[in-house]
This record gives sequence, structure tokens and C-alpha cells, in this order.
Amino acid sequence: QVQLVESGGGSVHPGGSLRLSCKVFGYIPNGVCMGWFRQAPGKEREGVATIGSDGFTSYADSVKGRANISQDNSKNSLYLQMNSLKPEDTAMYYCAADYSWVCNIIKREYKFWGQGTQVTVSS
Repeated sequence: QVQLVESGGGSVHPGGSLRLSCKVFGYIPNGVCMGWFRQAPGKEREGVATIGSDGFTSYADSVKGRANISQDNSKNSLYLQMNSLKPEDTAMYYCAADYSWVCNIIKREYKFWGQGTQVTVSS
């Protein structure tokens, strides 16, 4: 069984930065797609960024140029660096993992999900 635990959320002013972390507990073999999603109140959950076992990354258009997804296998951790944050980035951010070699921003089905970490951007 895999457990994902997010951290790093908080409240920031517009233009600020945050680094979200996702600690992975359990065995993660090769062929795993990992992603960050977010959901704002009253809105559907949307993909933010994904990274595959081959290192290929993909991003939502809304965060391109402002976000960077990375992973540290030695620490069993996934990260999302968000810069130039905007009020519209306010949402609950979730980490997700799935056994899949197909990994891009379109992918929606993930087997494992974290509980989320809240990001609030306001002045």
C-alpha cells in the first residue's frame, strides 16, 4: 500500500512562492506517474503538473513558467515549486500516484491520493 502525505501549504501574498512536498510511504516501483492536482471551492479538480518515471514533466497552461515539479527518489518525495503566485492559485493541492508509464497533464485516473495541503494567495 502507498500513502502520500503533503506539506508546505500556507498563506502568501500575490507574487510570492511556495514549495509543496509530498512524502511517499510504501514501495514505488518503476513505471509510476506522479502528479499534483488542485481544487478550489466550487470548482472541479484540475491537474497542475505531472512527472513520469522517465522524468518527463507536463504542466497545466495556467502554471507554465511559474511551476516546477521534481522528485527526489532518495527521499521518497515529490515537490512542486510555485512562483509568482496569483489569487487564482488558491486551492487545496493534492499529490497523486499511479502505476502507469503514460504520464501527462491529461491523465486523471490515479490510484493513490494524499489528503491535501491548502494554498491561499491573498493580499
